[in-house]
Amino acid sequence: MKRSHSMVEKEHKGMCSRNEKKRGRCVADLQESDLTIFRPAPFSADAEAVRERENCDYYRITQAEAAAGNTRRPVRVYADGIYDLFHQGHARQLMQAKNVFPNVYLLVGVCSDALTHSRKGRTVMSEAERYEAVRHCRYVDEVVPDAPWTLDDDFLLEHKIDFVAHDDIPYTTGSSTDVYAHIKARGMFVTTERTEGVSTSDVVSRIVKDYDVYVRRNLARGYSAKELNVGFINEKRYRLQNKMDDLKKKGKDFLYAELERRSEVLSKWEEKSRDFIDAFLMMFGREGRFTQYLVEKKDSVMQAISPPSSPKQSPDHSPASSSDDLSSFCLWASSARCHVPPSPPAPTLLSPLLPPSHFLSPPPPPFPTLPAISPNPLLALNESPMHREDYSLRVGGKLAEILCYGNGGC
Repeated sequence: MKRSHSMVEKEHKGMCSRNEKKRGRCVADLQESDLTIFRPAPFSADAEAVRERENCDYYRITQAEAAAGNTRRPVRVYADGIYDLFHQGHARQLMQAKNVFPNVYLLVGVCSDALTHSRKGRTVMSEAERYEAVRHCRYVDEVVPDAPWTLDDDFLLEHKIDFVAHDDIPYTTGSSTDVYAHIKARGMFVTTERTEGVSTSDVVSRIVKDYDVYVRRNLARGYSAKELNVGFINEKRYRLQNKMDDLKKKGKDFLYAELERRSEVLSKWEEKSRDFIDAFLMMFGREGRFTQYLVEKKDSVMQAISPPSSPKQSPDHSPASSSDDLSSFCLWASSARCHVPPSPPAPTLLSPLLPPSHFLSPPPPPFPTLPAISPNPLLALNESPMHREDYSLRVGGKLAEILCYGNGGC
């Protein structure tokens, strides 16, 4: 938002009231030159600068009067230089010149290309570019183009200069005489401080040091090799280096993206694994659902996974029932004749007349003659004239082996 003239005047008067405590007095009247903060400073030949110079009541002002603010007009301070590649060191020098006294009208002289090239060397910026850079600095009230290398009395009188601002280091430029010696002798010199670590020469040195980098940078931005004064081979080399740098950058970007993706996958897997572990423990843990189910169904599960025990023989089991089971098995096993030992006869009234052995061991039925048993069961089976089959039958809770022969009995 642009401020009006009245707003600027109020701010200026407020600054003056604060500065009065430090410097004793401030000129409260707003000068027309204070408005240059909102627009570029005029050149010395412009109507505004000419009017300011004509309205100036030029007389000799001492440094004491200027420092105390005991003047009827703004103090006209002059600073000069090349101001190539205008940087913060230049701006800081002009700020010091502007604030060397309470009320200053700052004139800045800029040397031309012809004078600078003959005295100091080639510049990066042209004189027109340097003029524009200086006149857009907020501390400058007027720009003097094509400034002289040495200040004579005619130049000082023409521009009604009261003081000249520069750093205190003797400025000789190849000769043994300081170009500001006669200004210092007349008491018209005020000192400013240089900004250490920054200068136009330092900026140029950085560009020369990284020449290849800046050439490749401008080639990538669309400048031609002719504009950059680069040969055909060097152009191809720089463009190849740019391609390699692009590939490296894409590779790094891909690697970082892949690492980020893997980290996301690992984090998601970690979350899923926690859920899986929680679900597993909930199902199979010490207090899980499956464990509780096993505790509740312990008897049923144990009965299901344990082999059944042999049924116990009932007290009323008789040899007759065992014989019936054996007879049924023989009928199922083969069509051969099966011999079942008969049950002992029931005792009668004539039983006491019979011997006890009649009831204990009834006479066995005739069996076919078996061959002698060889130590090897297979040989015995081969030597037997009959084929033998083995069967097992659980009868009355006991396991009985029955040998059935093809033409014999069981």
